Amino acid sequence: MKVTFQTCCGVDVHKSFPVATIIKTTGGIEPAYQKKRFSTFNNSILEFKQWLLDNNCHDVCMESTGKYWIPVFNLLEDEIHITIANPKWVKAVKGNKDDAKDSKRTGGTRMRLLFVMLL
Repeated sequence: MKVTFQTCCGVDVHKSFPVATIIKTTGGIEPAYQKKRFSTFNNSILEFKQWLLDNNCHDVCMESTGKYWIPVFNLLEDEIHITIANPKWVKAVKGNKDDAKDSKRTGGTRMRLLFVMLL
């Protein structure tokens, strides 16, 4: 499948922390991954935003699970393009559940532009 975004981020948001994975394609066959975990306090979400900007990442995809994504969205939306995905679209495949895997899969799906619901 064709890569549409060279750099994007998948975020798995929980009540007390979001897990983010930046995915970069640099011409090689395998993309490079950077994973980081933040807290849900405003200063940490702003640190997350700066981390995205420092890595030249302006496209983020996150699940709309519960209400926990709303503060993250509110603090990122002025400089970052955010796609909110229906959890059904990025549902975990069978096997072990892992936040890092979830964020990586969400970002990979966004990179290939498989989401059409844009905000």
